Amino acid sequence: IGILTEHYAGAFPTWMAPVQVKILPISEKHVEYAKELAKQMHQDYVRVEVDDRSEKIGYKIRQAQMAKVPYMLVVGDKEVEEGTVNVRKHGGDELGSVPFEEFFNSIKIEIKERN
Repeated sequence: IGILTEHYAGAFPTWMAPVQVKILPISEKHVEYAKELAKQMHQDYVRVEVDDRSEKIGYKIRQAQMAKVPYMLVVGDKEVEEGTVNVRKHGGDELGSVPFEEFFNSIKIEIKERN
């Protein structure tokens, strides 16, 4: 494990990461939606966590980046209303707002194919 950690500098590929997705609700009113998404992902064995702390979203994003979580899903009013997620990938790539099902299907494939 030490060799792998050193090789990847802690930024494991998605299939190997201890936490594959971190859902970041913007405020307390978005936590329920975030937990619904997490429940769906858990059922398909995606390792996901919801950061439901009462912190600013910038702080939550920074913490997830420092933890080297492969995918961060930011959810707010727009995402709840439209059934979407705002996807950020570790390393700074912002993939924007996508339907949750589209993201969910793509990460399941990524994990299965070990890309």
